[in-house]
Amino acid sequence: MSTPIRIGIIAGESSGDQLGAGLVKALRTRYTDALFEGIGGPKMQSEGFHSLFPMDRLSVMGLVEPLKRLPELLGIRRALYQHFLKQKFSLVIGIDSPDFNLGLELKLRRQGVRTAHYVSPSVWAWRQGRIKKIAQAVDLMITLFPFEADFYRQHGVPVACVGHPLADDIPLQPDTKAARKQLGIDEGAQVLTLMPGSRASEVEFLARLFLDTAVVCKQQIPDLQVLIPAASDERLAQLKDILMLYPELPCHLLNGQSHVAMCAADVVLLSSGTSALEAMLFKKPMVVSYRIGKWTYALISRMLKVDWVSLPNLLAKESLVPELLQDQATVEHLSDEVTALFQNQKRAHFLKQRFTELHESLCHGGSEAAAKALSDLLESPLA
Repeated sequence: MSTPIRIGIIAGESSGDQLGAGLVKALRTRYTDALFEGIGGPKMQSEGFHSLFPMDRLSVMGLVEPLKRLPELLGIRRALYQHFLKQKFSLVIGIDSPDFNLGLELKLRRQGVRTAHYVSPSVWAWRQGRIKKIAQAVDLMITLFPFEADFYRQHGVPVACVGHPLADDIPLQPDTKAARKQLGIDEGAQVLTLMPGSRASEVEFLARLFLDTAVVCKQQIPDLQVLIPAASDERLAQLKDILMLYPELPCHLLNGQSHVAMCAADVVLLSSGTSALEAMLFKKPMVVSYRIGKWTYALISRMLKVDWVSLPNLLAKESLVPELLQDQATVEHLSDEVTALFQNQKRAHFLKQRFTELHESLCHGGSEAAAKALSDLLESPLA
């Protein structure tokens, strides 16, 4: 009997868990008896993936905050390295989380293990010197967006642009009426969806800011309904505690269901990240905001090489959606932008057209294309 192929995957947050689940499912059609192990969340585990550590142990953000957890993170990385070598894994794929994954990929590749990285670090935006380490660490970089692939080709790094799986999964014409029916919301209601992030630290920085904003918006839009999808059971408990401070604000707190909550919305107020891409794919007017530790922000802002941080603006190469970051992220500024979007139907129609164009540009096969690129890598001769 042949030994089943072993494929390692490391995902550090909910967006990576979603990508990883699609990847495991697509790879399993090619390698039916493959074993998938590493770190992943509930979506990957539902596809038969075995997570060696809880995924939320990797969910740290910024430059300063991870230092507090450095010994634990180094211990997890060391354990994964030893496991992948001892069990003779054929391929290890890091999904996003570059500060954790690239170092592991580099060590494994030096030991003859094929490595790939799925979701490019924002190396084109800041800390461009990382391209040298990436070139040494990976046999293949898998990017979601065409402008990223161009950057890697310019630097001689093997790359496959697969588009974003969500672009294939989310229909070009979302059904807002059906989403509202599913959530028990009146078809004619005015709905604001709040998405303060998937990490504990993001919710800590943004949840009360977003809820304070919703309170002000409701004063101007009396029939406003507010949805908040929690990214995990942990975030659900965290948000329940925070919502106790807002008895005057009727909210629909959902356990998951982020896509339904976005589809049902008129406007989305969200943290910068994958949720901005998702809101774009659902053709929703949005306001993008973010807050992090002041020292982390001071370091990052000095190194940025791009004009925008949200994916809709980066993809469009223009300011389609407002970005209110750090000191600009105030209740006054956010509520002004949110209420303006509710009142401007002409803007909503324009954004729907532009978001549809961007959506179509990202349909390149997603998980299936990524699995094909990784299969080609696995079946190529070792260098």
